[in-house]
This record gives sequence, structure tokens and C-alpha cells, in this order.
Amino acid sequence: MFQFEAKGSEKGAGLAAAVRSVLEGETDVVSALANVSAVIAMYIEGVNWAGFYFLRGKELVLGPFQGLPACSRIGEGKGVCGRAVREAKPVIVGNVHEFPGHIACDSASRSEMVVPLFRGGGVFGVLDVDSPRFDRFSGPEADGLAEAGAVISGWLDSLRL
Repeated sequence: MFQFEAKGSEKGAGLAAAVRSVLEGETDVVSALANVSAVIAMYIEGVNWAGFYFLRGKELVLGPFQGLPACSRIGEGKGVCGRAVREAKPVIVGNVHEFPGHIACDSASRSEMVVPLFRGGGVFGVLDVDSPRFDRFSGPEADGLAEAGAVISGWLDSLRL
């Protein structure tokens, strides 16, 4: 079933493998991504929110997550999530208070990383991870989250939705 490596100095190491393990054999998006958000919260120390938003028309709609209640809908192009969708690439913000248009769902958040998820060549949604620490996402952990996003995107492409 699931095989996880412990947290440690290898920031982000093994995250993609753990995500792959959770997704293996699962075909339900909500169930699978609920477990993926739990894996991310378990793997990456200093995270206060980890979850997903799905693109529905011109807005992002809240999906499975770990953390405090969050914004249910994010308008087109709004916040860090909207930028990641518009640019179709990961966005890292070291200080969310300096990001124009930041959407503060959890007032404790200080930094954020958003990774777009793809299906069928287009953006399907985003993986959103917040931390109460400034400049939280860099180096191997950022690479691990980006790689996890690629694993999730590949899995999404394999589904019949």
C-alpha cells in the first residue's frame, strides 16, 4: 500500500514517490487528492495548509485539503493561484503580504507555493501549499512539490473523467 520516508534534512526527498504510492490504483479524484494533501502536510514541515483548487469555467473551486477552512472560490486570475493558472507554471511567494492581490484565507500564512496541474494539455487546477513562515518554499522542497504536481498531472491524464 503506502510507503513513506520520514521527514528529515532531505527536504522534499521522496515526496513524489509517496504521492505516486497514494495515487496508485485509485480512480476517484476527491479520494486520491484528499490523501495527497495529507501526505504533503505530513512530509513538508511548517505547512499550515495544503490542498487543491479545480478550474471550473473561469474560477477555481476548492477541492480536498488539510488545514483551516479556506476560500471556496477564487475568481479568474486572482491571487497566487490565479497567477499559477494564468502563467501555467509554479509560483513561489516568499512573503504573501508583498504579493499584490493576495487572497488571505488563513491570516497565519506568510509564504505560499502554487503548482498548476494539467490534464489533456490544459490547466485542470492547482496544488496550493501555505506556510506560516516567510520564504518557506525553496530548493529541494520546492522541487519536490513541483515534481509531485507532475506526478498528479500524469495521474489525472490517465483517468476517464
